[in-house]
Amino acid sequence: MSRIISYGKAINEALHQEMERDDSVFILGEDVAKMGGDFGITQGIWHRWPHRAKDTALSEQAIIGLANGAAICGLRPVPEIMFADFITCCYDQLVNNAAKLNFMYNGKAHCPITVRTVQGAGIRCAYHHSQNVEAWLMNVPGLVIVMPTTPYEAKGLLISSIRNNNPVVFLEHKLLYNTKGEVPEEPYTIDLYKAEIEREGKDITIVATQTALKLAHEAAAIMEKEGVSVEIIDPRTIMPLDKETIINSVAKTGRLIIAHEGPKFGGFGAEISAIISEHVWEYLRAPIMRVTSLDVPVAFAPVMEDYVLPKTEHVVKACREVMEY
Repeated sequence: MSRIISYGKAINEALHQEMERDDSVFILGEDVAKMGGDFGITQGIWHRWPHRAKDTALSEQAIIGLANGAAICGLRPVPEIMFADFITCCYDQLVNNAAKLNFMYNGKAHCPITVRTVQGAGIRCAYHHSQNVEAWLMNVPGLVIVMPTTPYEAKGLLISSIRNNNPVVFLEHKLLYNTKGEVPEEPYTIDLYKAEIEREGKDITIVATQTALKLAHEAAAIMEKEGVSVEIIDPRTIMPLDKETIINSVAKTGRLIIAHEGPKFGGFGAEISAIISEHVWEYLRAPIMRVTSLDVPVAFAPVMEDYVLPKTEHVVKACREVMEY
């Protein structure tokens, strides 16, 4: 029977098990070795493998540059960028080097790095430590972008990411670290390129990522009492995206809501909306709705941060609106 452990513990366990399995796996980043990481996710690794857990200087460029070189030479680095907001500092190494290597060498060279980084708001980290960055990276062919939501997904998707030969950006949401769920003790993988239908329904499709997935489930429970059946899809990997699962669902329900924490303009939801408009617009019974954060920076003041973020009531409102058509 599966144990109940936290999202953070599931990630820690995946790292331990992959380092045990494969000597080419190592971790590097700011305070990831002796300290065990700013959020405690790499605890215990340095004590077991002191030569495969490297504390680096406070330089995202150095971290990803070193990881790229090591990966090209046959290792499987798992670099940590402490806060996803600072992935901009190593953007060149990530999008102009790692992402393009396989294509440039016609599949004969690989850069199998798994960049673990922490994104999202909700714990009062203010402007520079609370952003959702997936939209910054979605326009870069060659990157795999993974966004786990549950502890089960966190462990299985991280193991799959580390074993993948492509550069992976593994986005962990800091507000999810203490959430708990069933996770098998043994190592297991989850298909990186397959979305999960979390809940089946016939009236509305909600595509939701990370913290917004909880909002979707809460909204679905409310709508069920009103006689509305909601289908919920967790993409898990947003690039490459499992378009087929989403398209088939919307063709069935005729209504689509996309919920994610990042800003609305140019966000993940905009791409999903475009895909559906291009492929199954004739099945739509109502306009596509997006439930997101406001298009403003995330403030430090708790009342302002809470105001900016999407809430269950916003998803419920969107559900009621699309059901009017």
